Amino acid sequence: MQTPLQIGNRVFLCTPHNNVIALDATTGKELWKTEINAKQKKWMRCRGLAYFDVAEPLAQPNTEGASLVLPVSVPQGAICQRRILMNSVAPELIALDADTGAFCPDFGVNGRVDLRAGMGKGADKGEYYPTSAPTLAGTTIVIGGRVADNVSTDMPGGVVRGFDVITGAQRWAFDPGKPEDQAAPADGQTYTRSTPNVWAPMSYDSTSNTVFMPVGSAAVDLWGVKHTALDRKYGASMLAVDATTGKEKWVYQTVHDDLWDFDVPMQPTFADFPNGQGGTTPALIFGTKAGQIFVLDRLTGKPLTKVEERAVPAGNIKGETYSPTQPFSVGMPSIGADDLKESDMWGATPFDQLLCRIHFKSKRYTGLFTPPGTDPSLNLPGSLGGMNWGGLSIDPVNGLLFVNDMRVGLEVQLVEVSPNMQAKKSDGNEAAAISGPVALSGTPYAINAKVRFISQLEIPCQKPPFGTLSAIDLKTQQMLWQVPVGTVKDTGPFGVKMGLPIPIGMPTIGGTLATQGGLVFIAATQDYYLRAYDSGTGKEVWKGRLPVGSQATPISYKSTEDGRQYIVISAGGARNSPDRGDYVIAYALPKQ
Repeated sequence: MQTPLQIGNRVFLCTPHNNVIALDATTGKELWKTEINAKQKKWMRCRGLAYFDVAEPLAQPNTEGASLVLPVSVPQGAICQRRILMNSVAPELIALDADTGAFCPDFGVNGRVDLRAGMGKGADKGEYYPTSAPTLAGTTIVIGGRVADNVSTDMPGGVVRGFDVITGAQRWAFDPGKPEDQAAPADGQTYTRSTPNVWAPMSYDSTSNTVFMPVGSAAVDLWGVKHTALDRKYGASMLAVDATTGKEKWVYQTVHDDLWDFDVPMQPTFADFPNGQGGTTPALIFGTKAGQIFVLDRLTGKPLTKVEERAVPAGNIKGETYSPTQPFSVGMPSIGADDLKESDMWGATPFDQLLCRIHFKSKRYTGLFTPPGTDPSLNLPGSLGGMNWGGLSIDPVNGLLFVNDMRVGLEVQLVEVSPNMQAKKSDGNEAAAISGPVALSGTPYAINAKVRFISQLEIPCQKPPFGTLSAIDLKTQQMLWQVPVGTVKDTGPFGVKMGLPIPIGMPTIGGTLATQGGLVFIAATQDYYLRAYDSGTGKEVWKGRLPVGSQATPISYKSTEDGRQYIVISAGGARNSPDRGDYVIAYALPKQ
């Protein structure tokens, strides 16, 4: 679900079909609309836009040894002095004039760049396309992409590419299978297949001219026998790349030999992190699907808080590589990653709880890194998280970090394929929608996997909360407060709305917004509200009813026309909710 982009007195929006709309930021009046009408079989997405103004002075890095940002220009009087950049699910990279919505004629071919180039088989069938906003890095537009899960060991690669913001010409490529080669492949060749991909949003640090890339897993998620040494190096990591050249600066791995789909799912947040000696270190902070929070030095990639390598159990899949240890970020709180016990099973009725206890006892479970096997096993957090793409927010004045999470267990099983087995073929849909064996092409297995760990009433089997909002004090690295977010007012068993405002805490997907006024705004749950919490105490101080649920991150700006502060959020519907919409809603305090 998209996060609007505010520039001056305009707000720019994009729709799931990649249509772009410009609004007056004070009144909400539509100023222009450009219809792209992109289509895919699955995963229609537009999560955001990028903006570039050629008249704005370039911010050159001030870090020693950093490469310079390349200069660009547009002829005086030509259109697209100010431009909007967008990925489409086609997949394309598109440039539009920010004033009129017209395609930029100097960009690619009539404002479009075909992102299928060099991607090979499957790129034209929905197996690859970007689902996060493009990242503006100086004068380079950086594009990653989603590669469909649980389809085949032969998939499009996870290459990340950088394009000239004016011409659309490709400047570099970071191919995890050929990290030393930044060139596009020769005619008839492709980027390395099936490598770890960067589907989540990225971050750019102008002081060092660095793009920080959250890296996911290689194909396929749960079976790594064919993973290469480079797949194992880059999978589930944070990667720093020079924005001008595409060359690697450093990489830090959060999961070794990832067999759980524990991607790094979010863009890192920048902070001046207390160093314990009265000063600060430029840091990046991010969460993972495994419920871990990492704090790294932006220049070196070294952890600034304690990380322990702990022994974890191995599995018994033939030919598989199992890491004997995994990194645990013990210097920061982990969220929603506590080991489950039978006493944690829960239900709407005593009978429901009994069935969940039986359900739990029937699954192999050895904690966070329970390896997949041919017997039924359980993961919590599952591959949904933990934390997901909404990211983290910071109150830099008070040194607080805000984290929202979800706690949705998943059942996992690899099923040996027999000649008579009828396993359906994956269509690239999201993994948690799988129900029944799905063939993994190129492996001896199907997956009867990633089914939600729920009761017969379709309620999570573990006790609530199923989602929370937490505040962490960056000075002490301790939890300041944690509250459940969301009620069962607009959801319930079998899709029937319960209508009860019971704050049990629902799974959250979407991000938070922290304001200087001491508030944290969040929607992100299955009930239809945007909420504001006191950032110092976690007390809910306001909520606004939405027409449907929202999985978007709100934005805030001060109008250049009336001087009021606005909070704007998209609302298109929440997961496991029957209601859908296409709303963008603005809130403001009454005029004085």
